[in-house]
Amino acid sequence: MDWTYILVLIGLLFSMAVSASLKSTYSKYSKEFSRCGLTASEVAERILRNAGIDYVEIRPVSGSLTDYFDPRNKILCLSDSVRNSTSIAAIGVAAHECGHAIQHDTGYAPINLRNAVLPLANIGSKLSYPLIMIGVFIGATGSNPIISAGILLFSFAVIFQIVTLPVEFDASHRA
Repeated sequence: MDWTYILVLIGLLFSMAVSASLKSTYSKYSKEFSRCGLTASEVAERILRNAGIDYVEIRPVSGSLTDYFDPRNKILCLSDSVRNSTSIAAIGVAAHECGHAIQHDTGYAPINLRNAVLPLANIGSKLSYPLIMIGVFIGATGSNPIISAGILLFSFAVIFQIVTLPVEFDASHRA
């Protein structure tokens, strides 16, 4: 067995663990409500206003934990589970997304690097697993170029995640 299979498996397991931890933490703090009584959307408006950002529109987006800031269209999208909630978890998510808006407003360099890597990461995350699975099903003796291509594409997604970490920590810090 090739050692790169082990690296891919470790990356996949780590990704799943982080996702599970995020959902668990959000679930725990979604039961704790803010004393101020403001919704996450109202808090986001205040944060943006206090940062001098009046050009970002706050819009709803369907789903749960599907929140994001779109710098091209200057839109902060808050999910159904966040937007009208007064929970600490929802307010934290909204504040974090405002942190991304502030990063863009101030020209935070790592977010520009992240945005440059994003197209490759999107390709890698969509094609890597199918290529790896096709290579496994075809079977291989020695080195398999299909699996190698899948692993290379997966590495783009991994690089994106590594570049994204400081951006996410900074957005939370700004929040």
